[in-house]
Amino acid sequence: PFQATQLWNSIIRALHNQVEIKRRRQHLKTYRNCFTGSNAVDVVLSHLMQSMYLSCSDISRLKGVRVCQALMDHKVFEPVGAKLHLFKNGKETEFEDTDTTLYRFVNSSLDPLLPSKNKDYESLSPKQICKQKTKICSKVEELLRSIHVHASLPPKIMVNEPTHLLSKGVIEDVWKQQTLLRLLQLIDVPLLEDILVSSVNTKSDSFGKEEDMIISNTFLDREVTCSLNLSELDRWLYSAIECLEYFPDQFLVMVSQQLLQSTNNSSNLNTYKKIFFDVIIKYYSQKKDSLLATQDFDIHSGIIELIEKGKTDQALEALQLYLKLLAPNISEELHRLLTFLAIASESEGYRLQKQFENRFVIIKTCTKFIIQNRTLSKPQAELLTQFLMDNHSELFKAPLTLLELTSRRLESLLEAQDPDINSGFTFCQRITTEEYEDQKRQTNQYLLALIQEMDNDPTIPSKQKKKLI
Repeated sequence: PFQATQLWNSIIRALHNQVEIKRRRQHLKTYRNCFTGSNAVDVVLSHLMQSMYLSCSDISRLKGVRVCQALMDHKVFEPVGAKLHLFKNGKETEFEDTDTTLYRFVNSSLDPLLPSKNKDYESLSPKQICKQKTKICSKVEELLRSIHVHASLPPKIMVNEPTHLLSKGVIEDVWKQQTLLRLLQLIDVPLLEDILVSSVNTKSDSFGKEEDMIISNTFLDREVTCSLNLSELDRWLYSAIECLEYFPDQFLVMVSQQLLQSTNNSSNLNTYKKIFFDVIIKYYSQKKDSLLATQDFDIHSGIIELIEKGKTDQALEALQLYLKLLAPNISEELHRLLTFLAIASESEGYRLQKQFENRFVIIKTCTKFIIQNRTLSKPQAELLTQFLMDNHSELFKAPLTLLELTSRRLESLLEAQDPDINSGFTFCQRITTEEYEDQKRQTNQYLLALIQEMDNDPTIPSKQKKKLI
């Protein structure tokens, strides 16, 4: 039980030190000191792989979600927004592994798994307290066993403290380095300069900084939401409202006025959807740059090549790695736009045009918002857009391979070892001298047999035989 508590405390400490806590907006409301569900799962998986020496086959993302669920149930952190009301009322709230669900730490305590000292607890006898602690620890150990982490861990693993001993800058550098290394394994990139000094710094409208938060939008927020009956909003309208977070004031004013006019005319939800869709298309049509930078063409073309060859799993992992290199504001805006486009493209949803299917309209209209490059053909750009839409829910999660590579590198740094000794992958396999000599003999035999076969072939002219030999 004491080892289990120590392990859980190390997980909580890693969360406090590594999740990205900042000011965020959701459904046109601003929340302070929040982090996303997918970010929390990434940190938990990275910490478990590093501290427990787990391989990719030993732990899945689903089990990382279960750990986060347990931490939320024990009030380590709580959901933000509408779900907070359910959480505080004692109703069961499910932890969500998404970039749109926000959470906030309840306090800085590192031992939330044991009962707090209140009047009821103080009135218990020592025997009752011991029973409660044993019951809680048994639940802890049961969950640990479900992720292949046992209470009887080696002392070396339990003593090894996580990455809080390293600075945040070092951790970020390791993440970027391992992301690039893994990306180079999946696709062929001729030059590294454009990636190392990539497009992450080219966008100045960084979302989430204090100076970029527009407090004057508060009255506009109320105007937009009050124009609609919140109980009638479906996922289509919710995803559209999420896209508005990145729009300038004049577009919010435009939406508010049109919604108010439509409400006065007793319009239905389809009218509201047309208003949102037209405004979103108008905003992105006026933007000069696409969300995916033009200078990353080599990466885009490499991913498209994987898709064309049917290697969809590698293409998905390459996209996950590439999106990790983008600035957070660009990545988040792209995520919201892709979510909206995926929902709007569903055939059973609101019909965008009578003569064409929604999916066809979305791809033809919105591809240029995501990627524009004269070197890419139109079908290639549309293929990439279609792949992004189909996998929008998985794109912004960290691949397990990247988590494992990063954990090994951080572990080497913590133990003061040379981090370049073990890169985490190899292109060649070491063999013995006997195996090498045997392969050499076989090679010579095959070459001799090939020469004799060509020399004895009457259909090949003598001049051609000399050239082949």
